[in-house]
Amino acid sequence: MSEIIDLKTKAIEQTKNTNITGREKEDLHKIKKACKDFESVFTYYLFKTMRQTIPQNTLLGNMSGKGTYNMLMDQKVAEELSNKGGGLGLQKILFEQLTKNYMKEAIQKD
Repeated sequence: MSEIIDLKTKAIEQTKNTNITGREKEDLHKIKKACKDFESVFTYYLFKTMRQTIPQNTLLGNMSGKGTYNMLMDQKVAEELSNKGGGLGLQKILFEQLTKNYMKEAIQKD
């Protein structure tokens, strides 16, 4: 756990110590949004797959619109989960991996 905190602290220090241009900040923002969106989609498919493992209730019959409701509910829950706090943590790991070389290049450029 402390390794993750150290990586985050190191990344923050690197961004403070480098002279990042406006374009680079915009690129980092786009990468962060893509990571957040990816985590949201991943979480949605996780929910969808988990829901498929539950046996169907045939006692009440086939309720029309239930599948659509479940899909919309899973999408919204996945989005909210990814937007609150750090999400599941997947977006942070992806962002660190995707920007590792980007930050090295920015530091060397100075």
